[in-house]
Amino acid sequence: MVTTATWPEGLLLSYYGDDFTGSTDVMEAFTAAGVPTMLFLRPPTPQDLARFPGLRCVGLAGTSRGRSPEWMAAELPAAFESLASLGAPLLQYKICSTFDSSPSIGSIGCAIALGAPLMAGSWSPMVVGAPRLNRYQLFGNLFAAVNGVGHRLDRHPTMSRHPVTPMAEADLRRHLAEQTTRRLELIDMLQLRSGAAADRLQQLAADDVPVVLIDVLDDETLAEAGRLIWEQRGEGLFSASSSGLQYALAAHWRKQGLVPMLAGLPRAKPVEQIAVVSGSCSPVTATQIATAAKQGFDTERLDLPRLLGEPDTEIERAVAAALATLARGESPLIYSAAGPDDPAVTGFDTLATEAGLSREQAAQRVGQGLAQVMRRLLDRSALKRIVVAGGDSSGEVASALDIAALSVVAGLAPGAPLCRVWSDRRERDGLEIVLKGGQMGAPGFFADARAGAVVSSPPP
Repeated sequence: MVTTATWPEGLLLSYYGDDFTGSTDVMEAFTAAGVPTMLFLRPPTPQDLARFPGLRCVGLAGTSRGRSPEWMAAELPAAFESLASLGAPLLQYKICSTFDSSPSIGSIGCAIALGAPLMAGSWSPMVVGAPRLNRYQLFGNLFAAVNGVGHRLDRHPTMSRHPVTPMAEADLRRHLAEQTTRRLELIDMLQLRSGAAADRLQQLAADDVPVVLIDVLDDETLAEAGRLIWEQRGEGLFSASSSGLQYALAAHWRKQGLVPMLAGLPRAKPVEQIAVVSGSCSPVTATQIATAAKQGFDTERLDLPRLLGEPDTEIERAVAAALATLARGESPLIYSAAGPDDPAVTGFDTLATEAGLSREQAAQRVGQGLAQVMRRLLDRSALKRIVVAGGDSSGEVASALDIAALSVVAGLAPGAPLCRVWSDRRERDGLEIVLKGGQMGAPGFFADARAGAVVSSPPP
């Protein structure tokens, strides 16, 4: 249990997640550090919060990563205001650790413009690096490691080719400058390590509330970033950050003795069968799908032309195939694509046009199709654990399952924990769900999720 003697009363942090997988990533980081956290799928009421006494962090899962600035301007203010009203000293807009964004889709700059005025602080910290997730920021440039090999993000094998928000610039100040006119500053690793960060911040903070990126390269800079933010939080800060913010704060709090030195998450219990749906285009997920097929999963590809043209027919076909797989004692895996070079990805614009849909409408139909497959599968089976791969797909599926809130119950891969569903619908309450980002997890992740294997390392 967290020792709160020198902490402010009530919540320490509230956050809005720009997608559902990232929202559970934050929850995992804090839960593993011993900070009681709940993720809600709608703005929590006082009655919701009273159901879970002792919370120190409250999250709200969202879908803004794939939305336009117009959508964000219409939807985010009410969400931010509801979270700010809870009184936590830190209000976070949780972003992906690969900085998925552009001026027209998932604009981080737009979110900062909407959220920063709600807090009284004279600066807005941004932490993106998260070593536990193999994400590193050095002199403002973001790097990510794949299979033990580090890549600058604009040369990353996935992010440089992302179908919606490809990363053409690794310098986050340059990338973010395309989304906002707000002043963008940096506190780099040399200032953190030399003890000059606080003095540098005093020079940068002002009434125009600059965004101040903070390098995170290793455990030392991680804890220093957390110390800087917590000690300089003043009357309250708005932060557009990845779960690197949670890891940084936890690292600092651990040094101060406020959270356990050895926390972590318990091991999940094995189950005989799970069901998986995947809308991810990541090569990591493609490898996981191929590995699952070798490990006894029955993999079933969605017929995208049929799904776009006759959705109910294709959904029922996929559900029937999955139910037949369950009847044989096996685990079904339904997917829409296998990696960025899959014809379903490279030819998606043509498929959308042939169906008389825009690309956005077609992508939404795929996500909704996967959601209906899982919903109908749960309604017609006794499944106790499910997995969803892909950020947008996770949002569609979770939104369709009558989920009120989620809590973390066990660790699997970093950033992809096993969660418990809280629902007013009796048959959904207690369901176990994993919302996995496309790039998260080892090749055998789906079998690990079924077996309850822990493949994560302890939090830093």
